[in-house]
Amino acid sequence: MLDQLTQKFAKIVKNLTGQARLTEENIQEMLREVRIALLEADVALPVVKAFISEVKQKAIGEEVIGSLTPGQALVGVVYRELAALMGGAHEGLNLSVQPPAVILLAGLQGAGKTTTAAKLGKWIKERLKKKVLTVSCDVYRPAAIEQLKTVSQQAGLDCYPTQPQDQPVAIALAALDYARRHYYDVLIVDTAGRLAVDEEMMQEARALAAALKPVETLFVVDAMLGQDAVNTAKAFADALPLTGVILTKLDGDARGGAALSVRFVTGKPIKFTGVGEKLDGLAPFHPERMAGRILGMGDILGLVEEAKARIEREKAEALVKKMKAGKGFDLADFREQILEMRKMGGLSALLDKMPAHLQKLTQQAGGATEERAMRRIVGIIDAMTPEERARPEIIKASRKRRIAAGAGVTVQEVNRLLNQFEQTQKMMKQFAKGGMAKMLRAAKGLMGRGMPGLPR
Repeated sequence: MLDQLTQKFAKIVKNLTGQARLTEENIQEMLREVRIALLEADVALPVVKAFISEVKQKAIGEEVIGSLTPGQALVGVVYRELAALMGGAHEGLNLSVQPPAVILLAGLQGAGKTTTAAKLGKWIKERLKKKVLTVSCDVYRPAAIEQLKTVSQQAGLDCYPTQPQDQPVAIALAALDYARRHYYDVLIVDTAGRLAVDEEMMQEARALAAALKPVETLFVVDAMLGQDAVNTAKAFADALPLTGVILTKLDGDARGGAALSVRFVTGKPIKFTGVGEKLDGLAPFHPERMAGRILGMGDILGLVEEAKARIEREKAEALVKKMKAGKGFDLADFREQILEMRKMGGLSALLDKMPAHLQKLTQQAGGATEERAMRRIVGIIDAMTPEERARPEIIKASRKRRIAAGAGVTVQEVNRLLNQFEQTQKMMKQFAKGGMAKMLRAAKGLMGRGMPGLPR
């Protein structure tokens, strides 16, 4: 996500922080590089001009020129202005109305509205603990109604049944009445899209908004559209009383232009970002964190929140007790930790929120093939008997051959897993004894050995 832009900004930041003294000349040179980086990321030209103007105004002021560390101060200016460009601070959903709160999703066909409706419903249900109903008003696209029904069921949501021959406004009003009578907290309305902006689609969206009086009208836009995303966003903002934006497909080959442009053009906050097809691939948008990630600083807060939301508390507490006791951590626990990491999207998803220098180190260790490696580890452990998982020291040559055959791997890979597990056990014991320095040295050695299936 935003890889090219991040790489370019990381290079600019590195050059800046190396400057002992900042002058108008080298500030101008930096601004030229920033301008090129933004234009190559498909950021709209008016947005680039406004951003450069703001940074320049602050950079040539006392805030930077008189600083003891002028390079770092200038990076701080760029960071703050990037965050301001994307909205400054996170703005959440406004659901403080008498239930049901109506959320209307609008956007072009192919932007991911239907999947986003289920993702958003799942997020509201799990994070805000509210009862959610979805409804499709897309009577034009083949199987649109059935698609929403399917993804809603997968997300654990109720979906109001509709027929393709019904009128969109009639569908929406019937769903709203049903939501009131059955005490739903939130109604999410999926509207029809077109391949391009046209008046018929806008009229229908306006009619739905007028009939439902939604508390949130969210524009769903594909981040991969670049400049087209900005033009489309402006058309929807002119036609509808938008309250926010959801950026989808940020894990695709997106250059980042939409994320940096859409707030400036619409004047509406980006409230969520979507990645992938999985129904838990939706996250609140924090401009300051995104600015940090673009500048290679990572998003550690986001990583912590993700871990809190996904790791089961009871399992985590049981593991901590085992660690404190310094014993009992076996291959079954090791397998559980691998699966927990996969729940969070694997190593690549975690890396995306880490500072750039840590990303580079881990990628050099073979992060690109980590998903396959995780599957292999789980496969090897699954090929063991319960006794072998609890007492790996009994796994000798004949057992190793049987496990390797059962998992479809080589004996060498089984040996690597057992060696890695042994190192992990040592780390746990050091942690139990409070030897943090020793534990870090053990971790360094473990990274050097690599995981089964990863290049070393």
